[in-house]
This record gives sequence, structure tokens and C-alpha cells, in this order.
Amino acid sequence: MAPEGAAALFLDRDGVVNVDHGYVSRPEDCTFVDGIFELGRAANGAGLALVIVTNQAGIGRGFYSETDFRLFMEWVAEAFADEGCQLSAVYYCPHHPVDGIGAYRGECPCRKPAPGMLLRAAKDLSLNVTRSVLVGDKSTDIEAGMAAGVPRLYLLSPDEPAGRATRLATLRDLAVDLGTREDAGWSPPVYGDRALVRRACP
Repeated sequence: MAPEGAAALFLDRDGVVNVDHGYVSRPEDCTFVDGIFELGRAANGAGLALVIVTNQAGIGRGFYSETDFRLFMEWVAEAFADEGCQLSAVYYCPHHPVDGIGAYRGECPCRKPAPGMLLRAAKDLSLNVTRSVLVGDKSTDIEAGMAAGVPRLYLLSPDEPAGRATRLATLRDLAVDLGTREDAGWSPPVYGDRALVRRACP
């Protein structure tokens, strides 16, 4: 029997799910990071909910709207489904403390490195963060995971300081590791009655 609360694989977006070309918000500008779908299939096979947690200052700076972002991320979810893996949710924070425009300007407890986005996802989806995994490409991702209590932290970057995280050369390395989890074979939780893309903060 599974321990109480589903585990999750928390993924940063830019630099982990898609190549960080800078404020990506359209399918034609999206290149998926090599190995992301393999990792998604391995995570689902190990019973992990796939949850994207992403700072989206591009919204706050006025480069694209929240509607643009939601539509794009729904397209991303369809791409995952076409590759045999299921996204459970996408959480985003549109605020920026300096460059945000209007109501988007200011400090927010959901903007990484703060843990609010992960904690909101855990509450909404009944996730057990102490059994979960996080992959990011920046030290702020790792700091957010640590603050939220995620024990398994992975950094997909050769340049950022790893801190307590394990450095990944490729996403496939983690996909192989997830396939050996003792809980492999559980079905990931399904949240079909909930909105896929959610603003983490008020």
C-alpha cells in the first residue's frame, strides 16, 4: 500500500521542460529538452504526479498574458500526452519584485526561491512532499525545494551551484533512477476535475 499522500515530480519549466530561449509562450518557439518525455513516462510509471512549478516574469513584464500562458501550457500538456505521459498540474507565479508592471510588481511568497508554489500544489493535490522529487536548472529552484521539504533535489545545469542537489548530466539519468523506485508500478493520481494550469498566488 502506498504511504499517505501521493508523491510528485516537480519540474521547473524553462531549462527543464523546454529549452530556455527566453520567455517562451508559443508552440512555434518551443523546443523540448532532450529526455523530458522519457522522464515523464518513468515518473508516471513510478506513481509520481508530474507538476510543473514555474516563475513567469514574462507575464509580469507584459511580454505575454496569463491567457497566452495558459493556452501554451495546455498545448505542452497535449504534447506530453502524445508522448505517453500525463501532466497533473502547472502552477505559475507571474510576479516580479522589480520589473513587474502594475499589480504584477512586488514580492510574492510563491515566486521561487520561496516555497509557496510547491506548498500550494501539495495542498491542492494532496501531495506528500517528503516523498517527492524536484528537478530545476537554477539554484532558486533548489532553494524552493529545500524550503518546501522536498528531499530529492536535482540540478540540470553545469554552471549553477548545486548546493544540496544532485547534478544531472541529462534527464535520462533520472529517468533510469526513477524506474528502480520501490513504489514503481503505482498509478499516478488523476486530477481530471481540476484546472490544469493554475496561478499559485492571489
